[in-house]
Parts: sequence; C-alpha cells; structure tokens
Amino acid sequence: MSDIVAIIMVFGGFFTFLLAISPVGRAVADRIRGGGLGGSNELAHRLDDLIEEIETVRHEVMELGERVDFTERMLPRSNDPQELPKGGADKPEEGPWR
Repeated sequence: MSDIVAIIMVFGGFFTFLLAISPVGRAVADRIRGGGLGGSNELAHRLDDLIEEIETVRHEVMELGERVDFTERMLPRSNDPQELPKGGADKPEEGPWR
C-alpha cells in the first residue's frame, strides 16, 4: 500500500510542477494573487488607448465628410436643359412597355 501512495505522490508532484510552470498555471497564480486579467491599471490603460483611437477615427471620418461635401460642390452640375442630350424623336421607341 505504501508503494502505491509513493507512486501517486511522485506522479502527482511531477504533474503539479508541470502545471505550475505552464501558462495555465501562471494565469491561475496571477488570478489568486489578485492580478486577474492583467490588473486594473493595465485595463484602464488599454481603455484610455481605445478611447483615444476612437476619437482619432471620429476626427478622420469628420474630415472625410467635409472632403465629400467639398467635392460634391465642385462637381459641375448639368441640370441646364440646354446641356442635356437631345432625344431621337424620329425613332420609334422599342421595348416591352410600348
């Protein structure tokens, strides 16, 4: 009986050691120490970075909207009836609707 207990202790210790040095073991140890997912300072820093990036993207979208407005104003408008192409009145219209 003592041989079985000794074998279990050896293998159990070996697997416990492997778990302790694995990334899963380190994550569990950090969680027990109170670090959680990298600590509240790291999460706050990441949140600040994301907010700054969102503000940058918002500013770029606003600039693009201004450029589109400017481009639309600069494009020539051909709403003048004299500039429109003349239709062929001498040709009969074809199609399934006539």
